[in-house]
Amino acid sequence: SRRPCHPRRHAQGPADALLLISLHLFHTRIFTVTPSFVETSMYELAQLFLMPTLALIALLFLYAFWTLGEFAVLAWHRRSGGGRPLLTTFRAARQMSDDELDVRAHTMLESARIASRVTPMLGLVATMIPMGPALKSLSDGNLAQVSQNLTIAFSAVILALIAASITFWVTNVRRRWLAEEMLQIAQLRLENGQ
Repeated sequence: SRRPCHPRRHAQGPADALLLISLHLFHTRIFTVTPSFVETSMYELAQLFLMPTLALIALLFLYAFWTLGEFAVLAWHRRSGGGRPLLTTFRAARQMSDDELDVRAHTMLESARIASRVTPMLGLVATMIPMGPALKSLSDGNLAQVSQNLTIAFSAVILALIAASITFWVTNVRRRWLAEEMLQIAQLRLENGQ
């Protein structure tokens, strides 16, 4: 007897059984994923992220001004010879290596650096999410709803960009200050023969 060209595959494990069931369901059209189902699901899922994104932007906006205030206080102390946290750390623990001081410097900048990179991305997300309802309202002829959605979109991105600009500027100036402190620490080590 001749063997068939395409022998019927029998399930040999749970993964194979699941594959065969999935193929059977799609073949018999019991469960059909249509493009409109996928699009609607993605649209609804995206809408769930609007409020958390707006809340994060508001928190990062407040954090940016807190960082700016902290920066202003540090700048004021630097004028009178203080405001050098890395140098203070070194004076308290002179056995710290350059690598440990470098890690400490990165830790001091980490929050503001992350905020300066994440905030614009959240602003983009908060801009794009309301665009879907705005375009839908435009096709329905509801201009008031279009205006409301665009107001949310543009307000969110403006606040996000302001917050990111502040934290970016503060991070870069503080990075320079910390580099200057590392040079002062190297000079102190040379003077002390370490």
